[in-house]
Amino acid sequence: MKKAIQLAAAAFLTITAISTAHADGDVAAGQKVYKKCRACHTVDEGGKNKAGPNLHGIFGRPAATVEGFRYSKAMIASGLVWDEATLDAYLLKPRAAVPGTKMSFAGLKKPKDRADIIAYLKTLK
Repeated sequence: MKKAIQLAAAAFLTITAISTAHADGDVAAGQKVYKKCRACHTVDEGGKNKAGPNLHGIFGRPAATVEGFRYSKAMIASGLVWDEATLDAYLLKPRAAVPGTKMSFAGLKKPKDRADIIAYLKTLK
């Protein structure tokens, strides 16, 4: 199962590879886009987990590694490391990027929204 999840995630990431336009995300706009996420996620350093894990320090971190959060087997097996490409694909369609994820959010369809929130998440160190 782990290998199948990793292959599905890799295939989806390849298909939805991040474009160069995403390098120009706007941090302030990303904070506004984050409002769609805050019902389930916190971003403060040491912040609590909610329905989703705390996102502080997500950039460059392996998936399924926030202490105290119960991840799906699919996320644990994904082998993902959160960078521009993986976040872009996951935020586009979470359930396509990681089949079996617990995240119920449908995704962010607009590339600009994804670029902006990625820029914002990169600041949370």
